[in-house]
Amino acid sequence: MKTLLLLCVFNTLVVFCMSATAEQKSKNCNDVRAAYSSKGFNVNDVPNKGVNGASLKVCPQGFSCCTVEMEEKLSQQSRYDIKAPVSRLSTNLQSTFRQRHEHFDKFFRELLKNAEVSLHSMFVRTYGMMYVENAELFKNFFESLTRYYVSGSAAVNLESMLSDFWADLLERMFRLVNVQYEFSDAYMECVSRHTEQLQPFGDVPRKLRIQLTRAFVAARTFVRGLNLMPEVVNKVSTVSASPNCVRAAMKMLYCPYCSGQVALKPCQNYCLNVMRGCLANQADLDAEWNNFLDAMLGLAERLEGPFNFESVMDPIDVKISEAIMNMQENSMQVSQKVFHGCGQPKPSMAFRSKRSAKETAFTGRFRPYSPDARPTTAAGTSLDRLTNDVKKKLKHAKKFWSTLPDTVCAGERIAPGDDCWNGTAKSRYEAVVIGNGLANQGSNPDVDVDITKPDTVIRSQIAVLKEMTSWLKAAYSGNDISIENDEEASGGEESGSGCDSPSCETDRDIYFSTPPIPVDPRVNLVHGEASAGVTLRGSAALLFCGLALLAAHLR
Repeated sequence: MKTLLLLCVFNTLVVFCMSATAEQKSKNCNDVRAAYSSKGFNVNDVPNKGVNGASLKVCPQGFSCCTVEMEEKLSQQSRYDIKAPVSRLSTNLQSTFRQRHEHFDKFFRELLKNAEVSLHSMFVRTYGMMYVENAELFKNFFESLTRYYVSGSAAVNLESMLSDFWADLLERMFRLVNVQYEFSDAYMECVSRHTEQLQPFGDVPRKLRIQLTRAFVAARTFVRGLNLMPEVVNKVSTVSASPNCVRAAMKMLYCPYCSGQVALKPCQNYCLNVMRGCLANQADLDAEWNNFLDAMLGLAERLEGPFNFESVMDPIDVKISEAIMNMQENSMQVSQKVFHGCGQPKPSMAFRSKRSAKETAFTGRFRPYSPDARPTTAAGTSLDRLTNDVKKKLKHAKKFWSTLPDTVCAGERIAPGDDCWNGTAKSRYEAVVIGNGLANQGSNPDVDVDITKPDTVIRSQIAVLKEMTSWLKAAYSGNDISIENDEEASGGEESGSGCDSPSCETDRDIYFSTPPIPVDPRVNLVHGEASAGVTLRGSAALLFCGLALLAAHLR
């Protein structure tokens, strides 16, 4: 009797357990139906209860709430699911540096414009029509600087442009400080050819050339680097996942559905292996990416120090005026050297009054522009503020590609501890986590990666970064090597200061100081001989950039 009773109890328990298991299986498939339909798929694809999964291609076979059709659709979903977080991170990175590029570019352009407006406003107000009639010299000067900033050596040879500027300035000034003579075009060509030898403007042209070259090369190269970053990230983000990657992702993300465990998430190390396999080519970008960022950070330091664009452009009117004062003070010596080298000029037929060299010498003085009258800081900010901000962003962007798997396999996307999906069941993941990069994927236990076929898009971007890094390193030394091929073929040379040592940082002699005490232009009236009936009216107008020249007017 006891035996019969025990058999009844046993059978009851077996039936109860089987009933409970069947109910659980049915319930799990219901959960799968809900989760599956939440992805936008047809709920009717999911069986009402577990079916034989022998035909499944990816997920474990046996009892399953999945069908082959479901596997195919979940594979498509997996492609999106692994791309979405990577795309989001890439988009944020693109946005960050696209904004920084716009900020820097706007800042540098406004500095150029402000410098031109400042010079023009000061000279119009102070020197009137004599400046206005010759303002095209300076207008062309700033236009050339802007074209060089935008297009570099392919558009403007900076050194030649500066040489032409000083030669043109010397020619115009030389005529006015020697109004008693007539000069032919051939004679003035002789004067221009000897501008560098004469050094009528002192050492200012050499110093300004060094300053402008270093600052402009650094500024435009840095802006190009900022512009390149979003382009590289965008192109790399277009690289699609391989079929093997999608297969591995589907197994990691959705095979738990097949066993009814819709809330089960992958083990972290399992996720890392899958994502490192999927992003193996992107990780290979990391080394050159970090080299590029280091070069950007180095050039940012230069922009804050000896190659500071703002410190060059803001007082450029004062620097040019200092050069003209040098010409004023040495006009007699310069003229004598010219007469000795180019020949004695013919006296002007219209200049009927004889005056001594002392009487005809220029005696006007430059009045420095008040710092309070200068334009406000370009773009409402300063170069130091911009560089401090961008350096933080550049440092944060380092190792972006190699850390993508770690960033993706974190937070709510994975399950902590051992209560996680290991690819076959809810259990501890035993495999070793492999390294980043294509070369390490031969031993990846979860993704089949062909390590003999690197992605061509990513390889091309590695080459682009490498070239840009070489330009940045050259700019760090004050050299511009980003010259178009056709210019190189025609014998064009690099432009730059040739500075390639830390001494650039302490080369203080390239900076100029504004004379501390402003001196108003003074007017000297020069009277001609009474018998000649000629009277010269002195003028305080400064013809060029801070120089008041004596205009001779014949009655």
